[in-house]
Amino acid sequence: MSFVLQPWQLLFAILSGWIHHRQQQIIEFQNDQIRSLPSQLGEKRISLTDDQRRILAVKGKALGRKTLRKLITIVTPDTILRWHRELVAIEWDQNEKRKSVGRPQIRQVIVDLILRFAQENPS
Repeated sequence: MSFVLQPWQLLFAILSGWIHHRQQQIIEFQNDQIRSLPSQLGEKRISLTDDQRRILAVKGKALGRKTLRKLITIVTPDTILRWHRELVAIEWDQNEKRKSVGRPQIRQVIVDLILRFAQENPS
């Protein structure tokens, strides 16, 4: 059985290859920018906003630790994954929604009545 490409399949394969090559060029350019950033800053720390951290954390978690180690990043893969853990913890933390534990408090009016009864009837 012979396999023959249709003209539209050949065009699709060429177009896909060109797009892939273009994306690789863009990725290499961005990696070079990232490489140059720490050398410009020297010993200074890069300060990121919470939104920037959130974006890096979500996208970094999707890539995984092994892939992050291969990539050039402005922070370590462990830092990115820690940011993600903190985001998940914040999302699932429901302190405001939690009810207080134990018996509900007695209203002050009732406490005052009990004390008055105790003073009036010592026996």
